[in-house]
Amino acid sequence: MKASAFAYARATSVKNAVELLAAHGDGAKILSGGQSLMPAMNLRLISPELIVDIGELAELRGIVVQGDILTIGALTRHVDLLKSPEIAIHAPLLADAIAHVAHPAIRNRGTIGGSLAHADPASELPACMLALEATIVARGPQGERRIAARDFFTGIYETALSSQELLVAVELPTAPHESTHYFHEFARRHGDYAIVGLAAQAVIRDGRFADLRLGFFAVGDRPLLTAAAHKLINVAISPTALSAALSALDGELDPQGDQQATPAMRRHLARVLLARCVSTLLSRPELCVGGLV
Repeated sequence: MKASAFAYARATSVKNAVELLAAHGDGAKILSGGQSLMPAMNLRLISPELIVDIGELAELRGIVVQGDILTIGALTRHVDLLKSPEIAIHAPLLADAIAHVAHPAIRNRGTIGGSLAHADPASELPACMLALEATIVARGPQGERRIAARDFFTGIYETALSSQELLVAVELPTAPHESTHYFHEFARRHGDYAIVGLAAQAVIRDGRFADLRLGFFAVGDRPLLTAAAHKLINVAISPTALSAALSALDGELDPQGDQQATPAMRRHLARVLLARCVSTLLSRPELCVGGLV
């Protein structure tokens, strides 16, 4: 299929892009990397009246570290994140996750801002934003505002952005020296949509979790920052403690069934990921045995 007819405008600046969005509202869509927008248009899942192309806005590219904040421009491509020494040092979870995003052709064109604004619940990056306590920076007619990642994703392909706002950057706190991370997803083939995935960021002291944030994806209509993690913080991790966390996770999940997996399968795989995450981060292989998962 082909996209329905639309008008096209190439933004000359962020200000110009915001002006175009303000003038056309819900009828306009932003084109950054195009890896999600163009297929949706060609399938006629969406039919915008105007495409606002921001691809030439150099001010929206780049990765900068200032103090304890890592700022990533919205047009920074997946491949740039994968190769960035700043990301490898200050947000290694993100580097691990990017390697699982689709295939090289997609990573060469796709952008972090486009991925987050698209808000696919099976996407890796939104869950990473939750685990990393990111702040999404948006700009609209009234100026700039910062939205905590936990408030940004509101539903399937829905975010807190208004139709007149442009996602311009992501801000991440740099990882503490003693922090560690875990990332894994189950997919039928590498590069396919995830069946279930987990992005985790942790601080470990004396064999215990001093902090733990678990961002699940492909388990509902948005990424889930599970409260089950609280049952594992500042406690001795035993099979009993892990079992309690797994039960709490069950209570939070509301997965949907599709051609890839049933809800029961997704629940099971989420439990497996949580147990493997804890076992791996604490170097406790015995936690993955004994019937817990």
